[in-house]
Amino acid sequence: MLTDVDLIVIGAGPAGLTAAQYGARSGLSVLVLEQLAPGGQVLLIDALENYPGITPGKNGFDFSEDLRRQAEVFGASFLSDNAVLIQKEGDVFAVTLGSGGKKKARAVIMATGAMHRTLDVPGEKTYTGRGVSYCATCDGPFFKNKKIFVAGGGDAACDEAMFLSRLTNQVILVHRRDRFRAQKALAERTLKNPNIKVRFNTAIKEIKGEGGKVSSVVLESKLSAESSASGGNPVSEESADGVFIFTGMVPQTALVSGAGGGIKADLDETGYIITDQKMASSAPGLYAAGDVRVSPFRQVITAAGDGAIAAHCAAAYIEALKGESY
Repeated sequence: MLTDVDLIVIGAGPAGLTAAQYGARSGLSVLVLEQLAPGGQVLLIDALENYPGITPGKNGFDFSEDLRRQAEVFGASFLSDNAVLIQKEGDVFAVTLGSGGKKKARAVIMATGAMHRTLDVPGEKTYTGRGVSYCATCDGPFFKNKKIFVAGGGDAACDEAMFLSRLTNQVILVHRRDRFRAQKALAERTLKNPNIKVRFNTAIKEIKGEGGKVSSVVLESKLSAESSASGGNPVSEESADGVFIFTGMVPQTALVSGAGGGIKADLDETGYIITDQKMASSAPGLYAAGDVRVSPFRQVITAAGDGAIAAHCAAAYIEALKGESY
C-alpha cells in the first residue's frame, strides 16, 4: 500500500522534534503534525539552564526554534494540523487530520506529551513563567532563599517540595485535603522536613503579582464553614515569590485509547503509554516518546533521548517491513 511518508511524528515538543531530526537523518521521509507552535511545554521555560551544553541558559522559544530548524535541515516537513484518529490498514497507519483528509505512513511516533493540571484560579495563567511553575527541577534554582508556595498532595508535590527545600527554608506546601495522597514514607519525610511548612485543608484561590511577577497568594481554609460560624475569616493573603503547582498530569493519549475505531495501545493505570526500551508500544509500528509515555523522570533531555531512540527503532521497523536489513 502506498504511503505519503515513511514516518509521522505527532507532536512537536522536544521529543517530537528530536525524533523528526533523527528520523530524517536516517533517510526516512518524515512528517511532523503540530497544531500549535513547535516546542510544547518548553515554550513556558524562561531560561533552560540544565540542558547539557547550553550555557548560559536559552529561553524555551529559541531552543524550540533551533530544534525545528535542525529537523528541517535534515529533511523533515511540518504540517500545522492536529491528528483526530489513527487507524491501521495492514502495515500502514492512516492518520485523519482535523482539517480533513488523511496522511499515511509505515510508522507513527506519539509525542503528544502531557498537560499539567492547573488550579484554574485568577493569576495562574498570567504569571506562568513569571513566578508560577510546574517544574521544580527546571525553575527551582531561580528561587533560592525565596518564599515558595507548593500546591498539591501527591507523590509529585511531596517530591518537588523536598527538592525545593534544598534551595530555601521557606517552602509552604498547601493541600486542600486533611492528609497527603503520597506514599506513606514520602509523606512522613515531607512532614518532618524543617524547611517545609505543611498546611492541610488549604487551597490557593488567587495568585497576585507586581512588576510582572508573582508577589502574593490568596489562600482559603477548606474549613471555611466552621471558621465563618465562629466569626473567623477563611480567606487570607500572604506574600510569595513563587508558586509551584503539582496537582497531577494528564497524558494526551486519546488517540491510542481505541475510541472511535482508532488504534489501541496499552496504557498504565494513570493513562500513560507503556513502552519497551525501544520506545515501542504494544501496537506494532507505533512508538511513544517524551511525557506521553511511562517514565520515572520527565525532563527536556529525557524527552529528546526518547525521541532519538524512537526514531532509530522506527527506522529499523520500517526497513524490516521493506525487507531490507538495517
